[in-house]
Amino acid sequence: MKFHYEFAIKKMEQPITHHHSILLIGSCFTENIGDLLKNSKFTVLENPSGILFNPVSVVEALKMYINKEIITAENLFSYNECWHSWRHHSRYSGITATEALQKINQSTQSSHQYLKQADYLFITLGSAWVYQLTDKAIGAAIGTTVANNHKAPSNWFEKKLLSPSEIVDIFKKLLQELYLFNPHLRVIFTISPVRHLREGVIENNRSKAALIQSVHELVQGYDYLYYFPAYELVIDDLRDYRFYSEDLVHPNYHATQYVWEKFTEACLSNNTQQLLQQIKEINLAYQHLPFNAETQAHQAFLKKYAILTQRLMEIHPEINYTDTLAYFKTGIKN
Repeated sequence: MKFHYEFAIKKMEQPITHHHSILLIGSCFTENIGDLLKNSKFTVLENPSGILFNPVSVVEALKMYINKEIITAENLFSYNECWHSWRHHSRYSGITATEALQKINQSTQSSHQYLKQADYLFITLGSAWVYQLTDKAIGAAIGTTVANNHKAPSNWFEKKLLSPSEIVDIFKKLLQELYLFNPHLRVIFTISPVRHLREGVIENNRSKAALIQSVHELVQGYDYLYYFPAYELVIDDLRDYRFYSEDLVHPNYHATQYVWEKFTEACLSNNTQQLLQQIKEINLAYQHLPFNAETQAHQAFLKKYAILTQRLMEIHPEINYTDTLAYFKTGIKN
């Protein structure tokens, strides 16, 4: 008897290896996958503007990196004793405008350089609903789409559902700019399985439908785009509230691990998948807490993994295990 519906996933024609660099941008599910990639020793830059849910904010952020756009104090606003940008998550806010600008512009500068050399761009779209500023808001023109509401009053915003054609149009323009900026960049699209129930159940499904329709239209039109079905894996394969957190909105650990396993099978080379097993073993050894660090058994344990880690780094110099190796050699964690 089968308790969930498994389906075949098309494999990427040019799979990812540890030689590649990846920029991830989008919803909070982006950060789940980004953390797993980082733990697996991939070269990753994750959400340089913070979590972004809607297509407009994702596109604007990527254009900002491409053009190395400098944000000035005129682009910020003060609210609740902090300075904020409507184009950035609250993690880029600051007690002073100078602090916020420093964080924002440093991130943009480093993102420009990273995106110029990146091999893969991983875009996770969370919602087709956008929030635009009304005449009650401050800090930007009426009609500006915001990336984060910064807990401002609800009458500062007007809600709008993007149509698939609107989403396709803004991404087509972006993809042209991306290709000119970095011709060897390949793009992975996915739809977040996080359910935006604050919008309402029907509204959430309308939103996800618009995203799915637009992304598939884009993928069919460009040979360097790929769709990974994270949304379908949670909604149609697992299809059970056991795989959601207590809020019934966010996929839990088990769901994220399942999506990760499917991602590695579809998007990583066979050799890279085998390498992940060695990396996982070393990571577990690093996390091991001995009852008595002075025993001969623990010293032998450290020596064994120092040799394995050293050998791995010699064979794969693209993998940085410097701190881990130092621990296995000294028994002291930094």
